[in-house]
Amino acid sequence: MRGFLASSIGVTCAAALALPLTLPSSGARAATPDAQPPAGRSAESVPGSTQSLPLTPLGSDRSIGGGASREQGLLQRDVRPFSLVGVVWDDPDDELHGSVQVRTRASGTGSWSGWQPVETHNHEHAADPDDPERATGRVRGSTAPLWVGDSDGVEIRVRGEAPQHRASAGSPAEQALPAGLRLELVDPGAEPPPQGSVPEGPRTTALTAETAASSAVNADLAPMGASAIPALSKKETQDDLIAARGGPEDSVGKARPYVGPRPRIITRKGWGADEKLREKDFAYTKSVKAAFVHHSASGNNYRCSQAGSVLRSIYRYHVKSSGWRDFGYNFAVDKCGNIYEGRAGGVAKPVLGAHTLGFNTNSMGIAVLGSFGYSNPPAAAVNAVARLTAWKLGLYGANPRGMTYLKSGGGNLYKKGKNVRLHVISGHRDGFATECPGSRLYKKLGKARSSSARFQGR
Repeated sequence: MRGFLASSIGVTCAAALALPLTLPSSGARAATPDAQPPAGRSAESVPGSTQSLPLTPLGSDRSIGGGASREQGLLQRDVRPFSLVGVVWDDPDDELHGSVQVRTRASGTGSWSGWQPVETHNHEHAADPDDPERATGRVRGSTAPLWVGDSDGVEIRVRGEAPQHRASAGSPAEQALPAGLRLELVDPGAEPPPQGSVPEGPRTTALTAETAASSAVNADLAPMGASAIPALSKKETQDDLIAARGGPEDSVGKARPYVGPRPRIITRKGWGADEKLREKDFAYTKSVKAAFVHHSASGNNYRCSQAGSVLRSIYRYHVKSSGWRDFGYNFAVDKCGNIYEGRAGGVAKPVLGAHTLGFNTNSMGIAVLGSFGYSNPPAAAVNAVARLTAWKLGLYGANPRGMTYLKSGGGNLYKKGKNVRLHVISGHRDGFATECPGSRLYKKLGKARSSSARFQGR
C-alpha cells in the first residue's frame, strides 16, 4: 500500500526503516540520527560554491551621516565561474529601498550582458517572526536571486531610494543602504547523473545519511534514492488515500475522496540537492489548508534542462547566503510544467516552509521558476500548479475553489493573531503586500483553481 502519512525518520545508508503513520505536531522537528557510509564506499557529494564579495561606495562623496552610503557596488571584475547572483545584508528586518542592477560576462566569450534589475523585496519570503528558523542569528536580509547563466565576470551597482510611502517634498531622493551589503555569486555545481541512468530499484551505491533521510520520508511513494516519484491514476490515488484513512480500498460512490491524481514529482535527489547544506531535522506544521503561489523572480532566461541548476543555485542562496534552514518553498514548477520537491520532509506531509511571511503555518508554498510581472506564465506551468494542488490539497480535504482561514503570524498586511480569510489557492500578495507572484501569474490563479477542482472531481 502506497501510504502518504508517514512521519520522517532517520535511516542508515543501507536500508530504510518502516515508517509510522503519525504526523508530528505543529512545529515539531523529527531528528535524523547520524550515520556513516559503509567502509570502502565514498559519500556522495554534489559540488557547488558561493563567492561572497563586500560592496564598496561608488562615485565621489556619496556618504551621509554615520558613514552610511547611498550607492554601493563593484566595478567590472574577473571572478570564478557562477550562474546566479543576489545581494545580502546583515539585518533581516532591514529593507533595501532602492535599485539593484547587475551585468555579467558569459564564460569564455568576453561578452558582457546589459544591465539587469534584481528584485529587491525578498524579505517577505521567509520564516514567520516567531519561528525558530528566524531566531538562529544566521538569517540575513536578501534580494531575490537572479539566474544569469554560466558567467566569469560581474559588475553591480546598488542605489538607495526613499520608499514611496515616505516620500514627500522634503524627503531625500536617496537614503542610506542596509549595513553589510555583499554580492553573492553562486555556482550550482555539476548536474547529477541523467534520470534513468541508474536503476530505480535496489542500489549498489550507498547513500549518505542525509540523502537517505531525505529519501526515506518519501519511501511509501518511491524506492529509496529514486530521482522521481511516479504519477498515479486518479483511482490509484483515491485507493491509497482511502487505505491510509482505514477504509476499504474498493469503496465507491460517496466514499471516494476528492483528490486529484498524484503528479510525477522530481525528488531532491533528482535535481541534485546537496543534503549536507540543510539542517538535518525536518519541521512540520499540522495540516495543509492553503497553497500560496509564488514566482522565484529569478528571471526567465533558463532552459528546462537547466532547471536543476537553477534549483541548486536558489537552494544554496537560501541556505548559505540568506541563512535559512533549507530551500524556502515546498515545491517548484518550471516553465515546461515539471514539478520538483522543494523543502525536505516528504512531499505528502505538511512540511513547514519559509515562503510567505506570516502564513507558513498550515500552508504550502509553490514557486514557479521565472519572473511574471511583465511576462505571461506558460500554460504548462499553470497546469502543473493545478495538478499539484489538486493532489496535495486533496490529501488534506481542501477544495481548490474554496476559502479558508489562516492565523497570521505577523506581517505588513495582517497583524499577528488575526484570523484571515483567504483563497485555498492564493497568491503570495494575498497574505503580504508584495508584487509576488507577478501580476501576469496572479491573473492565472482563477484558472488554476478551476482546473485543480476539476482534477479533484468537483
